[in-house]
Amino acid sequence: QVQLVESGGGLVQAGGSLSLSCAASGRTFSNYIMGWFRQAPGKEREFLGNINRSGGSTYYADSVKGRFTISRDNAKNTVNLQMSSLQPEDTAVYYCAGSTKSTFLLHVVTNRASYAYWGQGTQVTVSS
Repeated sequence: QVQLVESGGGLVQAGGSLSLSCAASGRTFSNYIMGWFRQAPGKEREFLGNINRSGGSTYYADSVKGRFTISRDNAKNTVNLQMSSLQPEDTAVYYCAGSTKSTFLLHVVTNRASYAYWGQGTQVTVSS
């Protein structure tokens, strides 16, 4: 299995940018589709986007498309989430997750159940 640790969370002003990173250890990182989710207090965990095994393809939820960018570096075993134009409603705990689903269709790998491996989360707070 793979172990995931997020970093880079913090406090940012509305309109600002923040970059999160997720470091993986254990099994071969490039075996996993990697996703990013977030969970705000009292809300369900929300899919944000994912990236295929090679890093050549990404898929985003409509809520973050154009503002968030996912990338990965298989040589460094990391996946990143670059966020811009942040708003207070983006405040949440952000999670990276790994999926072993054997598909090339990223848009079908968007629910929590598709991801077997999760990080502990990192808090992002956007002040108004």
